[in-house]
Amino acid sequence: MWRILLFSFFLMGSMSAAHAQDTSWQSCRGMVGQAGPVVSDCRPIAGSIDPQGQEIWVRSIVHSPTDAHVRVLYVAGVASSEAWLNGQRLGANGRPGATAQDEMPGRYQAIFPIRETVWRPGENELVLRLSSFHGGLRFARPMSAVAVLPYPYPPRIAPLAITFLAAGTLLAAAFGFGVIHAMRRTGTSLILAAMAGVATLQAIVESLRTLFDYSYPLHGWRMSAIWVLAAIFAVLLVRYVSSRFLPGAGRLMTLASLGLVPATVLLPGFDVKTIWALILGVALAVVPAAAGVWRRLPGARPSLAYLVLFLALALGLPEWFTDLSYFLLAAALVLPLLMVEVVRLSRDDRGREAALTRAASRPDRLTVASARGVELVPIAEILAVVGADDYVELRLVGGRGLLHAARLDGLASQLPANFLRIHRSVIANLSRVQRLEREGDRWWLHLNEGVPLPVSRSRLPALREALEDVPVAAAA
Repeated sequence: MWRILLFSFFLMGSMSAAHAQDTSWQSCRGMVGQAGPVVSDCRPIAGSIDPQGQEIWVRSIVHSPTDAHVRVLYVAGVASSEAWLNGQRLGANGRPGATAQDEMPGRYQAIFPIRETVWRPGENELVLRLSSFHGGLRFARPMSAVAVLPYPYPPRIAPLAITFLAAGTLLAAAFGFGVIHAMRRTGTSLILAAMAGVATLQAIVESLRTLFDYSYPLHGWRMSAIWVLAAIFAVLLVRYVSSRFLPGAGRLMTLASLGLVPATVLLPGFDVKTIWALILGVALAVVPAAAGVWRRLPGARPSLAYLVLFLALALGLPEWFTDLSYFLLAAALVLPLLMVEVVRLSRDDRGREAALTRAASRPDRLTVASARGVELVPIAEILAVVGADDYVELRLVGGRGLLHAARLDGLASQLPANFLRIHRSVIANLSRVQRLEREGDRWWLHLNEGVPLPVSRSRLPALREALEDVPVAAAA
């Protein structure tokens, strides 16, 4: 297993060289003879080696090494394999076969040592027998690398160390946001905890190929998990940014992400699916972040700048972004948000304490924690209260709107009796009612100003009963 780990680090930087050797392979008819493999009718392979659903024989000419380093054959892909060099068997990974019953699945990554006595001066014939009947999913490039490499090679542990560092940071952030949610029950904290947790899981799954010598049939499950986790992160990102900077359109943006991001499953190749799931999520999140900048909401400008950077790296360096920078950027995104959330909650606590002290002698006012601070709003000027995730929107007379850091359920108990919940996300001031009107199969409550408010069927009887007891409503 340690040899797989060693060469995995090397291949992170030398995969282009391995891919270059893939182009020299030929597809042949073959069989195992007494003196080794017998191949005939060899033809150049246009594209990558693909043993999925079949048994194939492939042949390549490799040159003998010009230095004293020992060489190994590295094979990585969803296939069982058996290899020969100059007719000498190098070894087998599983057992290739002509049918699924004949095949014994091998590992995703295999290393075949090459003895010095096997080499001939000049050109050497390398023959592989491959089969893949247990992969489950079909891959656009089933063999990620087939290459003759020097052994040993100094390990490059930096990428794995960075991934582990990012995973630890994300795990700490997930724990921190989970604690905040347990204390405050805020939806954004729960979303951020989920984002950090999902990114942590993806970092772990990404590292499995390097850390564990798993059987090739599991590779499809691993790649599927990577795409699923990336898609979940993208949807959660859209949900968080929308609830933070454009709460009125949060549900619409989330539905858009749920429609677009899962559609990336139709794209070819898991790397393409994963990168486009992230790109679509970030692109959708840019919209509410830009709206927050236009509305001059705190935190909107740095969030937009970070999302644009996220998007630029994803489009400009997609492979690097998918393999490594995604974790760094995700960690760098959620960790500052954790610190900002802690500071904001502390500031809100101090502001609320001061405001509650001032409001104790003003029962006709509602203490509102908004983006501009804490202010006392006359309850008589509130037309309606509309829920928006962790916030509520107070619709006031004169067309003014004010976001209040409170939950709709908790606010309902603070308002006087003339305020009634008419929808799961709406509380209306009945003293401002003009009329109750039906349009098709939906009911709408019209106030003496502002847009009509939706009325749910389950709350319609209570509203009608309450309107009978409100003289202002009857007069209107």
